Amino acid sequence: MKRFFPPRRDFHSLSVKDLLEAREAYHVHLAHLENVVATAIGLYRIRETDPDAEDPKNWRDRRCSPPRTLQNTVVRRWSWPCLLVFVDKWATQEEMARQDPNQVVPRMLYMPDGRVVPTCVIFAEKQTAAPPPLQNLTFPGELIGGGYPLVTDVQGAPHVGSIGCLVTDGDSVYALTNRHVTGDEGREIFSFMQGKRVRIGTSHKSQIGKKLFKDVYHEWPGLRSYINLDAGLIHIDDLSYWTAQVFGIGELDEPVDLNTDTISLDLIGCPVRAFGGASGELIGEIQALFYRYRSIGGFEYVSDLLIGPRSKDKPIKTIPGDSGTLWFFDHEMSSEKAKERGAAGARARRLRPIALQWGGHALMDESGESKLQFALASCLSTICRELDVDVIPDWNIGHSEYWGKTGHYKIAATACALVTNQKLKKLLQNNLSVIAFDDQAIRDGMLKRIDSKQFVPLADVPDLVWRATRKIDEGNHFADMDQEGKGDFKGKTLLKLCEDPANLNIDVWNSFYDSLNIGFKRGALPFRVWQIYNDMVKFVSEGKIAEFVCAGGILSHYVGDACQPLHVSFLHHGRPGHPEENDVHSKYETSMLDRFAPDVIAGINQTLGNSKAKADVKGGHDAALSVIGLMRDTVKKLPPIKVIEAFNDANGNLGQMWNTLGKRTTSCMADGCLRLAALWASAWREGGGNKIPASKLGEVNRNTLKALYNNKNFLPAFRLKDPKFAQALSQ
Repeated sequence: MKRFFPPRRDFHSLSVKDLLEAREAYHVHLAHLENVVATAIGLYRIRETDPDAEDPKNWRDRRCSPPRTLQNTVVRRWSWPCLLVFVDKWATQEEMARQDPNQVVPRMLYMPDGRVVPTCVIFAEKQTAAPPPLQNLTFPGELIGGGYPLVTDVQGAPHVGSIGCLVTDGDSVYALTNRHVTGDEGREIFSFMQGKRVRIGTSHKSQIGKKLFKDVYHEWPGLRSYINLDAGLIHIDDLSYWTAQVFGIGELDEPVDLNTDTISLDLIGCPVRAFGGASGELIGEIQALFYRYRSIGGFEYVSDLLIGPRSKDKPIKTIPGDSGTLWFFDHEMSSEKAKERGAAGARARRLRPIALQWGGHALMDESGESKLQFALASCLSTICRELDVDVIPDWNIGHSEYWGKTGHYKIAATACALVTNQKLKKLLQNNLSVIAFDDQAIRDGMLKRIDSKQFVPLADVPDLVWRATRKIDEGNHFADMDQEGKGDFKGKTLLKLCEDPANLNIDVWNSFYDSLNIGFKRGALPFRVWQIYNDMVKFVSEGKIAEFVCAGGILSHYVGDACQPLHVSFLHHGRPGHPEENDVHSKYETSMLDRFAPDVIAGINQTLGNSKAKADVKGGHDAALSVIGLMRDTVKKLPPIKVIEAFNDANGNLGQMWNTLGKRTTSCMADGCLRLAALWASAWREGGGNKIPASKLGEVNRNTLKALYNNKNFLPAFRLKDPKFAQALSQ
């Protein structure tokens, strides 16, 4: 039976305007409470240990139970709108009874017109320790864009910030960041490119700092509040070196338009991500709106958004050098889309920018141990309106999320120097620039200059070209060699089965996949190597040098996949049932390798030393068996689960991942270099390559190679269940 007297309060009808009016009405009272350090509007936060965290019917007032923090609380669909009140001291019920009642945060804020607004008290002691020193501010590449670090010299000391994105006023193009980063008009702005500090432009006169809240949000109360927008523009010296993409994010979609008509409490819990020039990848969620971080002289200073950690296990590790970072709405993806994103060569999602970070607060939890960090940000749509600029989404784009493919090119380039046959070595060295990039080009970040509509170096044609034009080739990049079969294959993996060479057979593999009820996405990497090896032998025997070079360069991609632990394991995108691990593939194979490209190069070169590769197989079947041997050595040297564990432990810190995995990763890649060189040498010998006259060992024309790899009849791709695949192997 419904209870009318006394009525049960239900606050779900409260709006953003209601909450702001209540805070405005109680401004003087709350500002004079000694333990209140900040306020914000949001949704009532429930301790995860409270019964009503799972069932709203179990609610009861637990205000003085263990301290309520942003870390140990959650927002549920039954959480009602409220005013969040942050305090730096937490009191028990007894302590509250003893202390001055005038210093207690009221449970409810009563408005003259009868509206009642609840409060939710959050314990948040400020952390006053100095932030960690800035490190790893050098980014790879010759392009620059959002996510890159900025440096200005102020009174003899460097000030560090981050680039947000490119914007235009219709006449010129500017880089957007914070006003406190750009400084006065005409100040020189620097960044780091290819390990060097370089000037990128000067601060522009168009800047915006604090504005009266009522002047920004006209229909909402805020006579005693300033909103901090903190945005400034950089006049770019040379636009040809810039891209509209944001490093670590990718291409930009339309900005989220937030204003008095669209801002609502539904923003609470919105997942967001960013890439700071100092911290790297940042993942969080919007936890509060209009966070009042300061009160002085009768006025409040407010930030549009408070962005906190998405989960208690993954805090936001933002530091001062991230000022100017652009935050994006991190929309959900299906599992298939997530896998596509993690796949090698896949284009990044187009995320919608939502806010520009200008600062942060470092807070402590109730134990006084965990340092909780939060980003303070301004709505990008408001900044663009006030500065009268538009975001540029399409300047010099089309690069991968992290602008590089270090692994495949390093393996291919290094293999060119490992063969001992002098004629073959001369041919490979003369064509190294069409096969891959040498060490210096990788260090210089030349990889991102690739345009898939022009010529693509052969080592990454299967990713950058064929993933779009030959979808059927996708199964040739991997094989889940460590997955246990079912039925007749119970207790057996493909690695175990192929200890008997007779089981390297398409019919056997298809039967194995049938036992797992796998459809058309059946890994076939060794058979693809078998097929290409046979064609290489044929091309050499027929004196078709362009075809041999093209096939050999493309073969390097699949051999490179074979020495990457996550390409040869069913754990390729994390453990099944753990969607939070979906990004492990891209973070490990692309992000980590590209960020530490110089270390990758040094590690592989040191591992190889004076090693050389000799012809050691005959026939495509033997070539495929040798690649399975490479796969076996790879997962033994660096088990895939160790990569996943390192990914989880690092929590987005690429440096930590590299410290854990770097040495074993470069060792696996060195094995791939040797195996590739041995396959090239074997095909050359088997096809009678020494009969080729020296005059034919020069550089092959790029247009000739491009025409070959764009011809679907050249190295045609098949799915494992296609009978034509077996026919191709027998030719």
